[in-house]
Amino acid sequence: LEIYNNSDDSINLCGYAFPNSNNGATVDGEYDYWNTFDTNESVAAGDVYVICHGSSDELIQPECDQYHTYLSNGDDGFCLVVGTEDDYAILDCIGTWGEDPGDGWDVAGISNGTKDHTLVRKSTVLSGNYGNWNLSAGTNEADSEWLVYDQNTWDYLGYHTSDNSG
Repeated sequence: LEIYNNSDDSINLCGYAFPNSNNGATVDGEYDYWNTFDTNESVAAGDVYVICHGSSDELIQPECDQYHTYLSNGDDGFCLVVGTEDDYAILDCIGTWGEDPGDGWDVAGISNGTKDHTLVRKSTVLSGNYGNWNLSAGTNEADSEWLVYDQNTWDYLGYHTSDNSG
């Protein structure tokens, strides 16, 4: 899971979290687990913050900023939020905190695109989806905010290209 800071300032991750649902949310619209960033972590302007499973591919390990045991198998919705467990605003999501989608969510017209694929945000997307996963996922390559690659495509790991031209 990689988070990109598109701002001109470093962002201290205290006060941010990455809660998730597991195989569909226990309560529709609510997270199942509240996951916080490690103490005193930040993401520099124009940089990325990478959350990895401890047994991630050895090519990923050097990029890891934080380890998290429970990452998605394709049907776990993760959101980036700001605030506290009881009072937060959703900034961005992959998937939803809703009904179990089965194996994964469709993305850019790819069935189960969140399972066994690598998702990369298009460079023209300049902000999060604020929890509107369906709009973000799109229905085809043209209206999706995501590029869907084969599983274990690490070419884009550790950086993100942003097109601020328009």
